[in-house]
Amino acid sequence: MKLVYTHPSNIVVAQARASLELAGIKCGLRNEYAAGAMGELAPIDVWPELWVLRDRDYERAALLLAQSHAEIQEEDWHCPHCGSQSPATFELCWHCAGDRSPGNNPHGA
Repeated sequence: MKLVYTHPSNIVVAQARASLELAGIKCGLRNEYAAGAMGELAPIDVWPELWVLRDRDYERAALLLAQSHAEIQEEDWHCPHCGSQSPATFELCWHCAGDRSPGNNPHGA
């Protein structure tokens, strides 16, 4: 087992775990409920930790996490169907659920 990721938020670590498991990398959480020990232990020592179960998966897991945390360099886009602006990370319009591609109808009609 190797430690691949840690963060002060359980939610962020759980999202990282889900990403790795979706990629077929088996992993486990540690310190999931350790926040109650803060004060007796240093805060960083009670952060939840994500561990890969097989050492051979470590490099791939670290790369996947680095890619998922990389800053998005794309600009926001305007929906070709309703004109609303959506963040670059969205594949569908937040307002009408229209596809980013100009030829697709948002409601399949």
